[in-house]
Amino acid sequence: MQKPLAGLTRRNIGRELLAGVTLIAIAIPLNIGYAQIAGLPATAGLYALIVPTVLYALVVSSRQVVASPDAAAAALVASSVGGLAVAGSADYAMLAMAQAIISGVLFVLLAVFKLGFLANFLSKPILVGFVGGLALGILVSQVAKMLGVRIDSGGEFVEKSVQLVTGLSTTNGWSVLISVVSVAVLLLGRRWLPAVPWALVVLVLATMAVVVTGADQAGVDVLGEVPAGPPALTWPVISWTEWLALVPSAIALTMVTVAEGLLVARSYAEKRRYPTSPDRDLLAFGVANIAAGASASFAVGSSTSRTAAMDQAGSRTQLPSLVMAAGTLLLLLFGTALLADIPSPAIGAIVAVAILPLLGIGELRALWRLDRFEFWIAATCFLVTLLIGSIPGILVAFVLALINLAKRASTPAIDVLARNDNPAASLLDEAGPGETTAPGVVVVRMAAPLFFANGTVFAESVKRAVTGAGDGEVHHVVIDMEAVTDVDVTAAEAFEGLRTWLAQHDIALAFSRVRSGAIPRLRRFGILGDAPVYPTNREAVAALAPPPHWLDRVRTRLGFERHDDRPASPKRPDNIARSSN
Repeated sequence: MQKPLAGLTRRNIGRELLAGVTLIAIAIPLNIGYAQIAGLPATAGLYALIVPTVLYALVVSSRQVVASPDAAAAALVASSVGGLAVAGSADYAMLAMAQAIISGVLFVLLAVFKLGFLANFLSKPILVGFVGGLALGILVSQVAKMLGVRIDSGGEFVEKSVQLVTGLSTTNGWSVLISVVSVAVLLLGRRWLPAVPWALVVLVLATMAVVVTGADQAGVDVLGEVPAGPPALTWPVISWTEWLALVPSAIALTMVTVAEGLLVARSYAEKRRYPTSPDRDLLAFGVANIAAGASASFAVGSSTSRTAAMDQAGSRTQLPSLVMAAGTLLLLLFGTALLADIPSPAIGAIVAVAILPLLGIGELRALWRLDRFEFWIAATCFLVTLLIGSIPGILVAFVLALINLAKRASTPAIDVLARNDNPAASLLDEAGPGETTAPGVVVVRMAAPLFFANGTVFAESVKRAVTGAGDGEVHHVVIDMEAVTDVDVTAAEAFEGLRTWLAQHDIALAFSRVRSGAIPRLRRFGILGDAPVYPTNREAVAALAPPPHWLDRVRTRLGFERHDDRPASPKRPDNIARSSN
């Protein structure tokens, strides 16, 4: 088992410590902003950087992934918990804690039962649409904060947008000035000096400006008093009905984190060449979320932006996360007075700039160019999440994933294999329209498992391949089973119908290249029956096709191309797709 802080040596400890200081500067302002998005006090965001971070760093197998609340998770917390309690209330905080605990338990179950593959159903288009919808909802709230307009941040997108537009007359000039300068510093600073923690610079300068000018007296909202002291271990005391009401949103949080977190962990592990264990990473997320719920915080996921920042800083271990936890604890013990005058417009500007990439505009344009169907999947998920809510959004995401999967599975590549007179070559190439593999023999290759979505499609494709070769031309059908790794009841019934149809037309059925591991299941479902099974396609053709004419054998010996004088057959069915082999 991998030891904690793998990769840490005497040679890189200085670089890792410096990266930790950089991570403090990045994480503290962002977590304050994300806590506000979630409808929680600033301490909830800061507490997530202490106990949950330490436990995650000590358990996780990834050497670089940084665990923390992010914008999407904060928005999901606000949209789901906001319907159960008033944002900012004690009940609201309790529910957010309970939600994190449920999510943590789900992570642990995924790790124990090795079910992380379920997150693969959240394809890239679905994630782009889901996260983009959450991000646009967040952006409206942050724009209102930047303008000094008061809206219900826990409301739905349309409600918040209407409140923002109707409240433009109450725009605060000082808030707009702070926001414009903050955005300019963030964008220009990142372009010219990306190594500088500009979010921290903006917070410090904006806070100094408020203190010096008294802008808070002119209507600029400030963070206010932040309670000092470390997080206290606690446990949410709520009813069973409230626990159950939080399960759907906790599942959504878990699935999104699994999909993004494991992908980020794998990509950096491949890039930096170190091993990871997905199950251990899931366990680490579980421990971190349970700790977050037990320390007055909220759901923790993977932070792609902070992980990228640590990679650029040269960090290759989890030590920066421990440094961040220590620094945050010191801030809570001795420096909370420094946070009281942080202007909300500056926090809004920091969060708004941070979430702009999450809108997925570039990804949507790429999907439009590459695959319109996947674009519409992303767009549908985006609109449902934005206009209806995050829970309907994740439900629609899974439905769209199943539709996408069924669409692809129901139209597998089904090829009639071409004849080849070279005895040393394998029969793998696709035949032309209406051709047979050999006189009287058609070899059909199924490039997918047989199951309910494609069983009937395959049977109909074989029938049309036979009739397409001409009446009485086919006497044997050979099914190449190399790609058929599984079969279900529905497909077995469709195959039985095909077997009956072939028998009615005096066509014998045979199989080739059947996987040894699949034979027991294929026999149990009656697929193989008593039909002959050949190890290769060529052996099947050699056994079933009539011996070639002596002139054909002479031509082959002399190297002449064999010509088929048989007239063109009817058009081959469209279901027989072209092979990529």
